[in-house]
Amino acid sequence: MTNRSEPHSRRYDDPHVLARIAEIRSMEMEGLKAMWRELFAAEPPRHNRKYLESRLIYRIQELAYGGLRPETRKRLAALAEEMDTRGRGRGKRIDNRPIAGTRLIRDWQGVEHTVTVLTDGFEYEGRPYRSLSAVARAITGTRWNGLVFFGLKTQQGRRG
Repeated sequence: MTNRSEPHSRRYDDPHVLARIAEIRSMEMEGLKAMWRELFAAEPPRHNRKYLESRLIYRIQELAYGGLRPETRKRLAALAEEMDTRGRGRGKRIDNRPIAGTRLIRDWQGVEHTVTVLTDGFEYEGRPYRSLSAVARAITGTRWNGLVFFGLKTQQGRRG
């Protein structure tokens, strides 16, 4: 017999939970929104279907098996506080640049171009650049929004 009060002996194959999760994939948006209201006691956010599905699936499991351990919650709160003190607020970078060390790869006219993100700029073909737009111009010979050229943002301004 499984003792649900011990974290290591939990069973994660409860047929009721699995059935409810499976049901989500076939629901219409209105059904998802109704389930959101039921499980969160709040109006659903204006996000896309995948977001609603993932949050509902998590919530069903959270209610059935328990949420995060107190130690994990404390650690996440400490990390969030650390992010806020660095001026990033809510986990987003102010400058919209990827994290230093990230390699951006872009195929342009059959040639693969690799850019490395630095803490204070970018490196392309061994040369430093102040912006991704400057790198895009070096590659194409024309003006580009660097975030758009490297697929980090759409032309409509949404983050990719």
